[in-house]
Amino acid sequence: MNMLKIETISAADQATFLQKKEIADFLFVQLEQYGDPINDIMKCLDYALDQAVDKGGFVVLARENQKIVGAVVINKTGMSGYIPENILVYTAVDTSQRGKGVGKKLMTTAIELANGDIALHVEADNPAKKLYEKLGFTNKYLEMRLKKEDGISNLK
Repeated sequence: MNMLKIETISAADQATFLQKKEIADFLFVQLEQYGDPINDIMKCLDYALDQAVDKGGFVVLARENQKIVGAVVINKTGMSGYIPENILVYTAVDTSQRGKGVGKKLMTTAIELANGDIALHVEADNPAKKLYEKLGFTNKYLEMRLKKEDGISNLK
């Protein structure tokens, strides 16, 4: 029987480019329409696993037969109170593992490891939203973003 192994990676582990690339490739494929370009995922991993004082975070992975089957990436915000100390940037589970509790195990591990509160953004139609709600996440705010190249033209 295949055993699921949960592991964590932080800045202290000094992850190599190849380790980060493996995680980024997994997230890029499994996030499907909810994902970001691979370069943005790599930037997030660089931030989470950087040893600089003003950065940080961690990754929680689920592996089966050395293959990544789930991942959660948390970035530290450097703030507290008015902004949560952590932001969950990415979470994904391999399509073959969905509905088996892998996402819940990854999320509960990440929640236990995080120092302070956690924020996340989730699209309204994302099936993972139900898991977040079961774990205690609430929707207090409506997020709005201004893309400067788009927003400035509206002022003219």
